[in-house]
Amino acid sequence: MGSQEERVREQPDGSGEGSVGSRGRPAQGPPRQGRVALVSFRLGEADGVSVVAGHWGEAFRRLGLAVRTVAGAGHADWLLPGLEMDGVAGPDLPGRLAQALDGADLVVVENLCSLPRNPGAAAALARCLAGRPAILHHHDLSWQREEFGDLPGWPPDDPAWRHVTINELSRRQLADRGLAATTVYGGIPVPGRGRRTLARRLLGVAPDRRLLLQPTRAIPRKNVPAGLAMAEALGADYWLTGPSEDGYGPELACLLAATSCRVHRRLPNGLTMDDAYAACDAVVFPSTWEGFGVPLVEASLHRRPLAVGDYPVAAELAAFGLCWFPADDPAPLRAFLERPDPTLLARNRAVALQHFTLDALVDQLARLLRGAAWGHLLDGA
Repeated sequence: MGSQEERVREQPDGSGEGSVGSRGRPAQGPPRQGRVALVSFRLGEADGVSVVAGHWGEAFRRLGLAVRTVAGAGHADWLLPGLEMDGVAGPDLPGRLAQALDGADLVVVENLCSLPRNPGAAAALARCLAGRPAILHHHDLSWQREEFGDLPGWPPDDPAWRHVTINELSRRQLADRGLAATTVYGGIPVPGRGRRTLARRLLGVAPDRRLLLQPTRAIPRKNVPAGLAMAEALGADYWLTGPSEDGYGPELACLLAATSCRVHRRLPNGLTMDDAYAACDAVVFPSTWEGFGVPLVEASLHRRPLAVGDYPVAAELAAFGLCWFPADDPAPLRAFLERPDPTLLARNRAVALQHFTLDALVDQLARLLRGAAWGHLLDGA
């Protein structure tokens, strides 16, 4: 057998305090990669929380961190029944949560402790994270939804946590309730060129036919009636790409049966959202409430004109320099489509590139981690 020094160096996993240096002391090995866990009701789906959580995951990877995902539904590394929206947290959920989050240096909670759509799961997660580094990433808050209101003691808090909002409105509202928070705006990947001709062919839309895209789910606050009205006024086909949720199916069916415009639903097999933006002539986003509004950025990056509803956070995004048309008056968008102004579309794209891409998100998250004294995760533990 060789010497102790030789035997230790032969350990393939670096056990035994790592390799031994020339003076007989353990030499420092490479820094351990920081580990982040993203937790939500659901992940990997088309809803806004899933989309933004996916962008955060990619941003963390670009910062050199390992990412795992934990959710009650959708697509995740760990799927835990009882964690889903409107689910029932069983007595075994705390133990399964502890197992799924074991070894995570930082846990990012995506809306699960923001909207009380599963209070039992939120309470179990808060207990699991007590005293641990965590970010509560708030997309919506209870008082921003009529069905929940302002709940005492909500959202949960802990000295080891940091609260992050997706807009300044929510940050100020948390401050009014005694909780300090940081605003981190969404950042999305710069899209590739979509396949306009292919998408329109698969939809059966003629090259000279106007196509209005509403890239949202079908739920009440997405205001499908306003999107349909805009398409009717423009003489355009209407394309609603997201699924129907929250029991909205029967109402949606009635709306679609009554409209005079031709309607397209969901994405045909083989198409992407990049193809959808490329195929359309304009985007309608008539929501009555959004925490941010990813389609505003996506449409801007794709150089598509926008008609936007007057939801509160829209003005906050417009302050960056994004320009759009009202969703309740078709005349301005119609005039633009008849005489397009490429400078408006170029300006929107430039604003989106400066403030709302993944590169901008990476910078924001790096500042957030260092400001919270978690910078060691970026440098290796």
